[in-house]
Amino acid sequence: MTGLYHKEEVFFQNSRSGEFLFNYDVPDEGELKLVFISLGGAVANKIRIKLGKHCNCSLYGIYLGSNAENISFDIVVEHQDPESHSKQLFKGILSDNATAEFSGLIKVDPDSQKTEAYQENHTLLLNDNARINTKPQLEIYADDVICSHGASVGRLDKDELFYLRSRGISLQEAVKMQQMAFLNDILEQIDDPKMAVAIEDKLNNM
Repeated sequence: MTGLYHKEEVFFQNSRSGEFLFNYDVPDEGELKLVFISLGGAVANKIRIKLGKHCNCSLYGIYLGSNAENISFDIVVEHQDPESHSKQLFKGILSDNATAEFSGLIKVDPDSQKTEAYQENHTLLLNDNARINTKPQLEIYADDVICSHGASVGRLDKDELFYLRSRGISLQEAVKMQQMAFLNDILEQIDDPKMAVAIEDKLNNM
């Protein structure tokens, strides 16, 4: 990339409540990287991104909810011109009566040939009352593209927990280790150690 536009931002939402709008219009050859850390509350994030030619866009997110907290992401990434790349990776852990919603749309306009776009949303539910509504979507109007999306909802791995406990690790610590491993590829995108501590503190209280 040789463009002059280069932006990296981390949004730390520590039990905040409200609606938040994020708009980005990335010019040709621009780079954009956003990381969202949502730790409870009642948070609605609306993210709108438009990409020009030869852009590179990466979106990452962690959401952790307990009690009756609700966290939502409504994302639209629009590829307006050829040969841009985008990636979305969002992971969450929910307990108690917490709920989350993930709606992610990749839109590829007719002139946006050679687009590459990927979207993933994965969630762990710690009990039967926690809920996630996930809706990854593709809207493609060009024929020479590589695009994919996927979502999964699961539980902690009981076999892994048994293995860790058989090595003398307490159940609480084994659960936290598994949770942190699940979030690790997004945690690697965060440079601020205070945020990692806040995430661990939230997990300890879920």
